[in-house]
Amino acid sequence: MLPAMKLNGTAAVISGAASGLGAAVARRLGAAGVRPVVADLSEEQGKAVAAEVGGLFVKTDVADEGSVAAAVDAAASQGVPLRIVVSCAGIGWAARTVGRDGTPHDLGAYRKVIDVNLIGTFNLMRIGAAAIARTEPADADQQRGVVINTSSVAGLEGQTGQVAYSASKGGIIGMTVPAARDLAAIGVRVNTICPGIIDTPIYGFAPDAEQFKAKLAEPVVFPKRMGASDEFAHLVQVLIENDYMNAEVIRFDGGLRFQPK
Repeated sequence: MLPAMKLNGTAAVISGAASGLGAAVARRLGAAGVRPVVADLSEEQGKAVAAEVGGLFVKTDVADEGSVAAAVDAAASQGVPLRIVVSCAGIGWAARTVGRDGTPHDLGAYRKVIDVNLIGTFNLMRIGAAAIARTEPADADQQRGVVINTSSVAGLEGQTGQVAYSASKGGIIGMTVPAARDLAAIGVRVNTICPGIIDTPIYGFAPDAEQFKAKLAEPVVFPKRMGASDEFAHLVQVLIENDYMNAEVIRFDGGLRFQPK
């Protein structure tokens, strides 16, 4: 049997890990023996997740260079090699390019979405990969680590009002192959996951939340439901452990194909 990237006794930095997809990744990797750094702006939730998984919380603005460097430094200073970078931080925004009232899309809002989703992902990838490069190779292939970025099916086929969000997520998809080629020289793999509609806390606050979620899941082919955050985390683990997965963009959506709106 071929060796696989070992999780136990390694460190990881996970952005957006105070809730949702990032928290699920932190829990799964923590259970596998990884020491996660929970990198997020939400201090109360982030500290709770870090305590649960035996990791560290570092308050992190992914769009800020110094903030990301501090999170990566914390991950690399735990006495075990930093092997894993997972970007889950992101924000959404819904607005038409020109609204029904004739108002053009707010440029500041567009820039903010790009800044957090696209630039924030690149920021963590570049700084995290540079830290991974300072470790010793983990195997005979000279592999040192793995970067997993989170895009969205909206980056492939966005709906009405998703021009900013789709542009940001499409940019993450576009980075995958050139980043993997760039980072091959230091033994780092790069893969991107494009989730569809995943059942996270953002959908669960309204009184009619279950009806709303059922409506969202109608276009899903099979299984006829929203995805689970732990299913996403499981895919992250598979991509880390399978050494031959590199430069791939993986849809994770139950066969969902978005309609225009």
